[in-house]
Amino acid sequence: MSETTPATALSDPRFALQETMVFLGAIASGMEEAIGESANSISYLAGKNLGKNLSSSIPKTKDLEQALQATRDVLVKNGFLWLFETFKMHDQPTLVQQTDEGQEVSLVFRDCMIRQSLFRFGHCQKGSLCTMMNGFFAGALQTIMGADSALEIIHAGENACMKKLTIRRAGGAA
Repeated sequence: MSETTPATALSDPRFALQETMVFLGAIASGMEEAIGESANSISYLAGKNLGKNLSSSIPKTKDLEQALQATRDVLVKNGFLWLFETFKMHDQPTLVQQTDEGQEVSLVFRDCMIRQSLFRFGHCQKGSLCTMMNGFFAGALQTIMGADSALEIIHAGENACMKKLTIRRAGGAA
């Protein structure tokens, strides 16, 4: 079997995206090395702005499950291979938990273009690229739901990552 030719690479959108993400991994690594912890803040804000811009035409909703589906639709429409699903622990009575901070839901990311690129590049997880996509979620959900949110990495693994999404109550913790 022959190696992938440049023409073949261009005709396979997933391969082209992966190659681009490897390049982005190299840039993120350099940025983190050059400016340190500030790289996460810069990446988060860039992701948040992207999330706001790409979701600006999406119908607004206060329903978390509808907002998550709208976020999936935005990702797919824009060619982002960052697939996620909701996850309910066996001891949870409902998918969405009401807490003092707001609504919480667990999300599992199995087919993540960022994780795959980080592994291929040899770059660690939980860095600026992960933070950028967390910012994307915050921006998209702020636009769709009109609420602040936080996406916290609970587990970063080779095959999947688990994150806790919190939609903050108005006037709640920052």
